[in-house]
Amino acid sequence: MKIKQVTLLLIVLIITQSCDYFSNPNDKMINILEARKKMYDVKDNAFASKTEVAYYDSIINSSDEGFFKLTNELNKGNALLKLGKEAESIATIESAINRMKKLDGKDDVKSLQALGIAYMRLGEKQNCVNYHNPESCIMPIQKNGIHAIREGSQKAIEVYKKLLAINPNDYESRWLLNIAYMTLGEYPSEVPKQWLIPNLNKDSGYSIKPFLDVAANAGIKGRNMSGGVIVDDFNNDNYLDIVTSDWSLDGVMHYYQNDQKGKYIDNSKVSEIGRFKGGLSMVQADYDNDGDTDIFVLRGAWMRKYGRQPNSLLRNNGDGTFTDVTIKSGLYSEFPTQAGTWNDFNNDGYLDLFIGNESSDNEAYPSELYLNNQDGTFTNVAKAAKCDVVSYIKGVTAADYDNDGDIDLFLSGMNKKKILLKNTGLKNGIPQFSDVTDQAGLAGINVMTFPTWFWDYDNDGWQDIFVCGYQYNGSIAGEIAMEALNIPNESSKMYLYHNNHDGTFSDVSKESGLSKTVFAMGSNFGDIDNDGFLDMYLGTGNPDYKSLAPNRLFRNMGNGKFADVTVSGRVGNLQKGHGVAINDLDNDGDSDIFIEVGGAYFGDSFSNSLYMNPGQNNNRWIKLQLEGTESNRSAIGAKVKVTFKENGVSRSVYRVLNSGGSFGASALRMEIGIGQAKVIDQIEITWPKDQKKKVFKNIKPNQYIKIIEGENNFSKIDIKRTIFSTAGAHSPVCI
Repeated sequence: MKIKQVTLLLIVLIITQSCDYFSNPNDKMINILEARKKMYDVKDNAFASKTEVAYYDSIINSSDEGFFKLTNELNKGNALLKLGKEAESIATIESAINRMKKLDGKDDVKSLQALGIAYMRLGEKQNCVNYHNPESCIMPIQKNGIHAIREGSQKAIEVYKKLLAINPNDYESRWLLNIAYMTLGEYPSEVPKQWLIPNLNKDSGYSIKPFLDVAANAGIKGRNMSGGVIVDDFNNDNYLDIVTSDWSLDGVMHYYQNDQKGKYIDNSKVSEIGRFKGGLSMVQADYDNDGDTDIFVLRGAWMRKYGRQPNSLLRNNGDGTFTDVTIKSGLYSEFPTQAGTWNDFNNDGYLDLFIGNESSDNEAYPSELYLNNQDGTFTNVAKAAKCDVVSYIKGVTAADYDNDGDIDLFLSGMNKKKILLKNTGLKNGIPQFSDVTDQAGLAGINVMTFPTWFWDYDNDGWQDIFVCGYQYNGSIAGEIAMEALNIPNESSKMYLYHNNHDGTFSDVSKESGLSKTVFAMGSNFGDIDNDGFLDMYLGTGNPDYKSLAPNRLFRNMGNGKFADVTVSGRVGNLQKGHGVAINDLDNDGDSDIFIEVGGAYFGDSFSNSLYMNPGQNNNRWIKLQLEGTESNRSAIGAKVKVTFKENGVSRSVYRVLNSGGSFGASALRMEIGIGQAKVIDQIEITWPKDQKKKVFKNIKPNQYIKIIEGENNFSKIDIKRTIFSTAGAHSPVCI
C-alpha cells in the first residue's frame, strides 16, 4: 500500500509541476482526482461500498457456519444497501436473521433495524426514485406521494412493530413506523395508538401557500449524491443558471444554463464542468475582476484522511467554458473541507478566500487565508493573519459585524467550539484577526454545530448570527421523534444570536421560537414573501439511511419570532438536504428555492428540487445588481439600506451582498422585499473598499436595476418572466 501511495504521489507531483504536460489544462486536475479516487478505494474508507462488499464476501466465503459468518453477512447486507441494491440486501439480511434465530432462538435488534430500513429503502426506490414526481417524499406524504408499490413499507411496518414490542422506548423505530404508514396513506388513522406521533401533518400555527417542485419539467432530471449548489448568472445574460456538484469522486458536476424559455439546458459537457468530480460545497465570485463569475469547489469533507482531495478554482472564460487554474493560482491544497468564503479582507478591491479545514484528533489541517495578489494568483497568509485555526470546521461566514469597515469571520464546527474572529486592521498589508468569542458572549453552549451565516434578521443595521446544532444522542430520527412528542432530549438546537451593537451578542433562540431540533446541513436564507424580513430553508439529515427528517422552512414573522411553515409550504422533503439557494428563478418577483438532494452513498442518490414560489401576496420588491469599480467587481460585502413608507410608517431594510449561507450559494444579486410600499424613498449603498456611500432617491418598485460604483445614475435591466411548465406535475413520471 505504501509503495502504491508513493507512486501516486510522484504522479501527482509530475502533473502539478508540468504545466504544459496536457493539451487541455483541465486534464491536470482531472487526473489528480482520478488518482485520489483509486488511492482511497479501500475497505477502511466507509464510503467505498463496492470494496466493502468484496471484503465481506472474502470473509464469508472462507468461514464456517456460525455467528461470525452471519455477522459478516449482515455487514454485507448493509454494504449492499449503500450501493442501492435493496432487494439483494434484504435477501442477505433476512437469510442471516433466520439462521441466527435458529442458533439462539432470539431476535437480534441490530439485525431487525437493518432489515427495517432496507425495506423502507426498497419502497423509496420503487416509488420515489423510479417513479419520481413533485409529491415524492414530501412530508406529510399525500396524493401522488403515496406509494403505489406497497410491499416495502408494509414489510417495514411489520419489522418496526416487532422492534417496538422489544423496546417501547425505541423512538427511532417509532418515527420510521409513522413515516411508513404515511407512505401508504394510512397516517394517522391506521397507526397503532400507542405508537402514534400526532400532528406530523400540521403546521405550527401559521400557513403559507404551497410551493411546487418543477425541477424535472425545467430540465433538471438527473440524480446525485450529496453536494453543493450555486445559482447565479454565469453567461451574463441576466438569467440565473444552476451549477451542482456531487461529493463522490465518482460523481460529476453539472452546469444547467437558463434558456430564457422555461428550460435549463445541460451544458455540463460543452462547458467542461461535467468533467470535474467531487465537491461537497462550492462558492462563487469574480476573483479576477474580469466581469465573469468563477467557481471554487471544496472537497473531502467528512472523510478525514480520505478527504485529502484538492479543491478547485474554475475560471469562467466568458465563452461558456471553464478552466481549472487551481495550481496556477497558488490555491492548490489537499485538506478535507466544505467551508470557504470569498471576501475582501484587506480592502484592496480584490476578493480573498478563507478556507476552514476539518482537523480531528490525529489530523491537523490549519485554516487557510489566501490574499489576492491582483494578478490571478493568491498567497496563503493565514499564520501571519492569526487565523490559521486548527479545528473540525463545518461552516464559515464573513461580515463586518461591528460596522468598523473590516470583514470579520465566524466559524462553526464539530469540536463543540464556535469561533468569532475580529478583523482588527492591517499589519504590513496583512489583515490581523483576534479571537473574541468569549468577549462577544458566544462561548456559551458547547455543542457540535454545522451551517451558519451572518444576517440582519431584525433590520436594525447590525449583522446577527445564525448557527445550527448538529449533536444528537443515539439517532437523528429518534431525537426528531422525541421533539415531536415533546419529550426532553439531549440534542442540539438552532441558535440565533442578536447583535447588541457593542461587540457582543445575546442568545435569543428561545424567544425567537428557533430553539428546536433540526439537524441542518445545506441551508440558506432569503425573503420568500417580500415583507422585507429574511426567512430560511434548512436541508437536514446525515449519511445514516434511517435519518429521514424533513427539510424545514421557517418564516420570519417580523417581530423577532419565526414560524415553521414546512407543512403548508410543501417543501419538507424527507431525503437528505444539501446545498440550498434562494432566488427568483422565474423572474416573477418572488424568491424560489433550489436544493440539492441526496445522501453520502450511491444508493442514496435522489432527484434535486426546484420549488417554485406561487406568490404569497401582492407585496412589492426591488432587485439590485451591484458592480464594483474601486471595490471588488462582484461587490461582495457592499451594504444596502432601502428606506420606504409602508401604510404610512417609515421603515428600512438592511442587506449585505453575499451568497448567503455556508452550505449552498445564492446569486450575487439582491432581491429585497418592500411590503406594500408604493415608492422607495431611497437606496443607500455603502461600497466595501472604502465605505463610501451613495444614495439614490425616489425609485419605483418591482424592477431590476444595475448600480455601478462611482456612477450617479442606475440603469434598468429588462428581463422577461420565465414560465416553468407544471404539466404532469401531479402524475408520476419515470426518470
